[in-house]
Amino acid sequence: IEMVQEGDTLEEKFRLLRSLGYDGVELPSPNALSVEEVVAASKATGLPVHGVVCSEHWKSPLNDSNPEVRAKCVAAIREAIADAKAYGASSVLVVPAVVGKNRPYDDAWRLSRTELLKVIPDAEAAGIDIAFENVWNNFLLSPREAAEYVDSFESDRVGWYLDVGNLVAYGWPEQWARILGPRVLQLHIKEFSRKKRNDEGLWKGFDVEMLEGDNDWPAVMAALDEIGYQGWASAEVPGGDANRLKDILARMDRILA
Repeated sequence: IEMVQEGDTLEEKFRLLRSLGYDGVELPSPNALSVEEVVAASKATGLPVHGVVCSEHWKSPLNDSNPEVRAKCVAAIREAIADAKAYGASSVLVVPAVVGKNRPYDDAWRLSRTELLKVIPDAEAAGIDIAFENVWNNFLLSPREAAEYVDSFESDRVGWYLDVGNLVAYGWPEQWARILGPRVLQLHIKEFSRKKRNDEGLWKGFDVEMLEGDNDWPAVMAALDEIGYQGWASAEVPGGDANRLKDILARMDRILA
């Protein structure tokens, strides 16, 4: 929703997306919106909220050494699950851990699993998927490890949010898709240029339009076909006005075709 820069109200933003031909939208949670406002905007426009992104996991990682910080993230995930159910969404995106010099990798595995085991019953009861995303958080750096982590929870409500653009810096998205297989629950679509990364710096790799970077989109789509993926694909790129959003949609249509 942050990509939509036209419209004074949530309903106006939803109506714009619907008029352009978008099929759904993602919202962050926790957020400053009332559930009633979101549900009303969705019903009035016919635009579903298909996914929710937990907005707390970077600020309060599930692997923080402070249990109060971890508890804050657990509470946020519970709120996101409740919001997702109220909105009619299918999933909550969760960054499971953030590894750094003072947040060791082995602690990240242990602590994040301990905290997530507290919220999985909530997700199961609500019928909402928890989908872990690869977000340059220095954790779960290979698809085999990601699959092992997902499987360790032994829940049909736990899977993966495959961010195609994020993977290009250190891997090949089509390989991740094949290895993760049915664990892939959601897709984020964006582009990445290895040349820009090498010449201008890591984050500059994202400064390229979809279909103009290093993603092998036919290979990615073929891999998604192989694993039988039939879910959502959400653009996650710089947004703008109606014309900008129309261009993004056209590029998405080309990619998915």
